[in-house]
Amino acid sequence: MRKNFILLGVLLVYTMFSCTDNDDNFTVIQDTEDEIKDFIWKGLNYWYLWQPNVDNLSDEKLYNSEEYISFLKNDAYGNTPEMFFDNLLKLGDRFSWIDSDYTNLENNLAGVGSNGLEFGLFLASSSSNDVYGVVRYVHPNSNAETKEISRGDIFNGVNGQTLTTENYSTLLYGTVNSYTLNMASISNSSIVSNGKSVTLTKDIDFQKNPIHINKVIEISGSKIGYLMYNQFLYSFNDELESVFSEFKSQNINDLIIDLRYNRGGSVANCVRLASHITGQFEDRVFIKQVWNDKVTPYLKEENYNFETKFDTSISSLNLNRLYVITSSTSASASEMLINGLDTYIEVIQVGDRTVGKNVGSITLKDIENGYLNPNHKYAMQPIVLKIVNSNNFGDYDNGLIPDVTLKEKISTMGVLGEITEPLLATTLSKIMETSTQNKSTQSETLFHKEIIPLLYDDNMYIETPSFLKYTHK
Repeated sequence: MRKNFILLGVLLVYTMFSCTDNDDNFTVIQDTEDEIKDFIWKGLNYWYLWQPNVDNLSDEKLYNSEEYISFLKNDAYGNTPEMFFDNLLKLGDRFSWIDSDYTNLENNLAGVGSNGLEFGLFLASSSSNDVYGVVRYVHPNSNAETKEISRGDIFNGVNGQTLTTENYSTLLYGTVNSYTLNMASISNSSIVSNGKSVTLTKDIDFQKNPIHINKVIEISGSKIGYLMYNQFLYSFNDELESVFSEFKSQNINDLIIDLRYNRGGSVANCVRLASHITGQFEDRVFIKQVWNDKVTPYLKEENYNFETKFDTSISSLNLNRLYVITSSTSASASEMLINGLDTYIEVIQVGDRTVGKNVGSITLKDIENGYLNPNHKYAMQPIVLKIVNSNNFGDYDNGLIPDVTLKEKISTMGVLGEITEPLLATTLSKIMETSTQNKSTQSETLFHKEIIPLLYDDNMYIETPSFLKYTHK
């Protein structure tokens, strides 16, 4: 039976007391928008990893309540909660985000609610703002599976509007549950509309299965396990256990974990996957967490465990070598898996350079005295910790570089899981040592710069420690 994971809601009190001399009065924030901004500021002031590096998150803001409220009302710092949040982030923070509805946020982190279509977005040319999408795969039993759309298909418009860098986010990731993709084809090395269209509808109850493909491939008497794992979901621990039990029963010789489309997820689920792969490192540290200087003393007081060890109680393969397929969208927990295992076993990476997300987040809601604020549903997902391996290495902000470099191409995407699919074929060749030469990336006119939107599953988060039920001013 699946266990439901719990996102971290931090209890915060938002009644502001004046710290001026001889002033025992306090100011109560009554405006809803100011309440939201107050929630945002206090959450970031305490938990945000880079709080000391942001002047507007300084504790000095609390020295005078009237000045603090004036700061909240000042539109120069953002006249919406979203703008206010963005203006409080450290310059260059690509990963913290906020949502106006915590229900939607939680469902997306849990892989719930989707039309079932997964795609990549690219600039049509280096001199154009036009964007086109390429279908990467379709989730089984989803709405998209019932439509005439599949891996390798191309679209360049939504609801009759040409996709551009300015509108793709609203058209594809907005609040609407249904949209129509305007399909396209390749003609003379250009993306051209073909008149076809596909209408997709989001199923709010649809649960994505991160285990997209699992199989055993037999080549020349050798058994190779292959797992395409597309999101780290804690609720799929039991299914992951079944996959590795099958791999173990078949006595596989090598293992390939395909993370090319995996943008991250649950830290606990990633640790579990690492433990399934190994099993021989009892009482050894897999990863460590680094928090800011304000949070760290509190966590120490609560005997928080900053180190996460391998779980040797589950079905494991005891492997000393792992092959991992990555792409430019592999991020967060995908990178943590590689970096964490790298100090213990040989990890051979095939594909493209990863995103470079070495940090994790928690979900913060506006909760006071155990109750959610009824005036709004905002929640935020700020970066609060950095992940390092057992050797204290975690400086891969620019991504992890593969041992064998090979990018996907539209013209040769192949069928996922088939031994002829280019990235899998290259990895199998590496295993069989029929090709040990590093493959250089082949250019393709149609693959220009990839656009990587900030999505809900572009995340690495921790589950709720039971003691984090306290109040912080």
